Amino acid sequence: MSDVITSGMVLAAGLGTRMRPLTLTTPKPLIPVAGRTMADRALDRLKEAGVTQAVLNISYLGEQIEAHFATRTDLDIQLSKEDEPLETGGGVHKALPMLSGDAFFVMNGDAVLVNGEQPTLQRLADQWGADLDVLLLLLPIEKATGYEGYGDFTLNEEKVPAFRGEAPSAPYVFSGTQILSRRVFDGRKTGKWSLREVYQDAIVQGRAQAIVHDGDWLHVGTPEGLEVAERYFAECD
Repeated sequence: MSDVITSGMVLAAGLGTRMRPLTLTTPKPLIPVAGRTMADRALDRLKEAGVTQAVLNISYLGEQIEAHFATRTDLDIQLSKEDEPLETGGGVHKALPMLSGDAFFVMNGDAVLVNGEQPTLQRLADQWGADLDVLLLLLPIEKATGYEGYGDFTLNEEKVPAFRGEAPSAPYVFSGTQILSRRVFDGRKTGKWSLREVYQDAIVQGRAQAIVHDGDWLHVGTPEGLEVAERYFAECD
């Protein structure tokens, strides 16, 4: 890797409908897991990877997120405010002026990433290169704590991911953590759209890879998933 990645984004603008009733009064990224909010846990991962400047996009109950992070000073945190949630692609696209560098991390704000043998985001950064536009963090579906889906990707020996498509299942789940090149947003539209478009284009162009997470990952998308995550940390103590 030629340049150190010092910028990252946490996606925090979703409505959190599957987490109701908890999200009727609290935005999902501010729901605590074992005493620390999911958004703070994501920012912790960014900080330990050398990120000094982070962006959160906010919309639903965004004033609570703004107030919460007004008191966190170990990172330069900026907020990208959305009148309504712009989905993953639209959210990052709108926040681009706040993100520095040719490449940056993007993380979901509603999951918990637990490091493996070394800091996970540093593993991603070590794999990044100028020949890539997208680098995804995947994990085996059987290791996806709290996840109830059918998987997202396959992965070949060259570390190139492919979408599950019409297959009934896939062996790997996308963690929501990634490195993206700034250039993938050139010519993209404003408004609501999914980062899936970016991944698909990068795969077709031979500019996408993925690595497999060697630690744990907790999908906290429902109240039941939150209970599973709480048990996970209780058992780790």
